[in-house]
Formats: sequence, C-alpha cells, structure tokens
Amino acid sequence: MAERVPQNFSNHSRLDPPFHFFILPAFSITFGIAIVHLAMHPGLHSAWLVVFMLAALAAVFKIRLYALKVQDRVIRLEERLRLAILLDKPLRSRIGQLSESQLVALRFAPDAELPALVERALSQKLSKADIKKAISQWKPDYWRV
Repeated sequence: MAERVPQNFSNHSRLDPPFHFFILPAFSITFGIAIVHLAMHPGLHSAWLVVFMLAALAAVFKIRLYALKVQDRVIRLEERLRLAILLDKPLRSRIGQLSESQLVALRFAPDAELPALVERALSQKLSKADIKKAISQWKPDYWRV
C-alpha cells in the first residue's frame, strides 16, 4: 500500500472520486442536456425529463448529505466517549455544551492537546476551522469520505 501523506489542516479534506468525478458530473450534464432538449423540443415529455433529472440530481445530493450526516453522528459519539475518558470531571460535565461541528473538528486533536482545546473551544466559542487551526500535532482521520 502506498504511503499516506501526513494529514494537516490544509490537506485534510478530500474528494471522493466516484462521486465528485463521475456521479455528480454525469447527473449535472444530463440535467443540462434535458434543459437544452426542452428548449429545442418543447412538450410534456421534454418538460417531464427536466423535472425527473432535477429530482434525480436532488436525490444524488441528499444521498451524499445523508452519508456525511451519519459519519458526523458516529464521530460525535466517538468524540463524546473519548472526552468522557480523557477530561477531568469539571470539564467532563461540559461535554454537552460542545456543538456537533466542534466535536467533529476535535477528532483531529491528539489526546494530549484535547483538554486544553476543549476548554478553549467552550470559553471562546471556537468554530470548527479555528479548532482545526489550533491543533499542533494533527491526528489524521483517513476514514472520512
């Protein structure tokens, strides 16, 4: 297996080639063709093709978003468990105050940095980008799609 490039803030987001380079373009192009077909050959069939392709394109986006939401829920659960183990009691009682996006961002923080970063995230209401930028030693997540 090829060596993975170390992950950091600038390279942690990734594309899913089948989705971003095949499925999404194929549906988008077909939607465009359906619009052109409607303009060139107005009628119920052409109009229905546009409606159908719009529905199909919406379904593609919804399916992708559902998968990302499930990943976020799993990450949130994993991070709450990790925080419950690593944080001292006073800070542990505040885990529920972290937003979903903060929890998702905290997954990149190593155990040693986590308590201080959680304290900062809560007291300064850090965004997910601010949390990620504050991490010194990036803990990679290669599973996210």
